[in-house]
Amino acid sequence: MPYLLHPSGSLPYHLRAWRWRHTLWAPFHATVRRWLTDWRQETQHLVLIGPSAGYALTAQFLERFERISVLEPDPLARWLLRRRFPGVAFDWCESGYLAQPGGFARLAATFPDAALLFCNLIGQELQGQPADFDRAAWLAELEPALLGRTWASWHDLVSTTREPEGHAPACLDQALPLDDLLTLVWRGGDLEISDHETAGLCLQAPRRYGIWHLAPRRYHLIEWLASTQRPCS
Repeated sequence: MPYLLHPSGSLPYHLRAWRWRHTLWAPFHATVRRWLTDWRQETQHLVLIGPSAGYALTAQFLERFERISVLEPDPLARWLLRRRFPGVAFDWCESGYLAQPGGFARLAATFPDAALLFCNLIGQELQGQPADFDRAAWLAELEPALLGRTWASWHDLVSTTREPEGHAPACLDQALPLDDLLTLVWRGGDLEISDHETAGLCLQAPRRYGIWHLAPRRYHLIEWLASTQRPCS
C-alpha cells in the first residue's frame, strides 16, 4: 500500500488534519469555502480529483450535485471521505492515468458532462507519475484539454518555513511573475522555498490566492483558478 506513509497523502497527512484542521487550517479552509461558493456550474455531475478526505469541502457544497465521481488513490482517504459525508453516494473511479501524457484529455473524455475540481492536486507528487515526470509539460496539456469545460483547481505554488509578512492578493486578473507575487507576501530578506512548479498556468485568466498554514513553521501559497472565474474588477 504505497500511500500509507506518503508525505502528501494517507497517514501523515491525516494525522496533521486531525491535529490542525480546526486551528491552523481553519482560516484557509474558510477561504476555500468562499471560492467554492462563488464557483458556478450548470451541470449536476461533479468530479473530485484528489480530494483526500475532503477536509476543505462541505456538505453544503456537495449537495449542489446529483452525482459525484471521485479520483482518489489513497484508501484511507476514501474511507474517511465516506465517514465525513455519509449522506453522499460517491462513485469511485480509476485515477492512475492522470499523470501520464494525455491524462487531462482522457479525464475530459471519461467525464464529458461533468464539472472537474482539482483539490490541491496538481502541485503534488502524483500516483503513477513516471521517474522522468515533467510537470511543466504535463500542465501545458491542461488548458487545451479542458477548453470549453467547467473546471477549477486550488493548488500549491510554493511552500516555505518563513511566516508571511504581507497578504496574498485576493484576486488578480492575470498571472504575475512568481517573483513579483512572492514579494507581496514575503517582504525582503532571504526566502527559501519549495517550488511546486504550477506558476504560470492559464496566464491570462483571473485567479485568487490564499495562505495555508499547514503546520507550525510551514506555509503554503495557494492559487485558485476556475474556467468560469469572472474578472476581479
